[in-house]
Amino acid sequence: MPGTPNYTGLNGHSHDLPAKAAVLLVNLGTPDAPTAAAVRPYLAQFLGDPRVIEYPRLAWKLILHGIILRIRPKRSAHAYQRIWTPEGSPLRVGSEALAAALGAELARRRPGPVHVALAMRYGKPAVADVVAKLQREGVRRLLVLPLYPQYSATSTGSVFDAVADTVKGLRWPPELRQVNDYHDRPGFIAALAESVRAHWAANGRGEKLLMSFHGIPERYVRNGDPYFCQCHATARLLREALGLSEDEALISFQSRVGRERWLHPYTDETVKALGAKGIKRIDVISPGFAVDCLETLEEIAMQNADFFREAGGETLSYIPCLNTAPAHVDALADLVLAHAQGWPEFDPAYDAAAEAVKLAAARERARKAGAGA
Repeated sequence: MPGTPNYTGLNGHSHDLPAKAAVLLVNLGTPDAPTAAAVRPYLAQFLGDPRVIEYPRLAWKLILHGIILRIRPKRSAHAYQRIWTPEGSPLRVGSEALAAALGAELARRRPGPVHVALAMRYGKPAVADVVAKLQREGVRRLLVLPLYPQYSATSTGSVFDAVADTVKGLRWPPELRQVNDYHDRPGFIAALAESVRAHWAANGRGEKLLMSFHGIPERYVRNGDPYFCQCHATARLLREALGLSEDEALISFQSRVGRERWLHPYTDETVKALGAKGIKRIDVISPGFAVDCLETLEEIAMQNADFFREAGGETLSYIPCLNTAPAHVDALADLVLAHAQGWPEFDPAYDAAAEAVKLAAARERARKAGAGA
């Protein structure tokens, strides 16, 4: 019996138009404004994700809505206010710029109709909305690239959940490929090393280089999350590229919350210890973030800089994320082309105009055959 469709689709699909391919970049997300009212729903979505907080749902819901969302939005809004720009959230502005730069680079390298779109796992633009828009534009092949170099179930895994929840509701899902991680890709490591050398050349060199990654609970790693190992792999490869020892280039983990033990050593405790030892200047880079955001601009460049000075140090020099650095864009373009092999739109010889003519001719032959039957 006819009823409400269970799946969403498009009416009037045209066979005259060639299929298109798209790259979907996905970053964490950001509130719409640096206010407690805007931060609250963003945090509710973020901290309500079972990938992020693996805790009994009912108990966590009571904690989240009964305590955390009553206290944390105001504090987080203050932190966002410290870094907000006239254009808006640095993470969103930077992610949009990176998507545009990657789109331009792919267009330069490949003639096919490849569109680069941006979505946020939490907040706007939502994954579901962007995928629906791509479908309306005729995208039939979709490569999902989470902007997390190291895989964690809390980040990349959550992006894959959002994509899966979206495509399973489509009547005609696109052909789908997903990038798990790129933590040890030579181009990525080279881009990180280049950024460190450029920072040293422009600002001088500190006594230590600290590589600060976002933390996760140690329990997640014991349960099989590869994040800790991939962070150490990135750190080791960056040390090798820069010719540094483990004593010269340290690793730490930031942004912990709650009382549970998270990955060690903690960034805040590390910078305090370095300051207390008489170290006067340290350089800090965050190789787990593709684009600068609250955790880098406020937590590292402001909060931890204060911790370092209060402990006896003088200068914490923050090395910005790769953002739209040409080496970063090149590395991501290489990554996309490696994962999109075999798709016609990524073939150097692909001719979109010729493909459209071929499709039109095929439809005309089919029309004539039908008329003569």
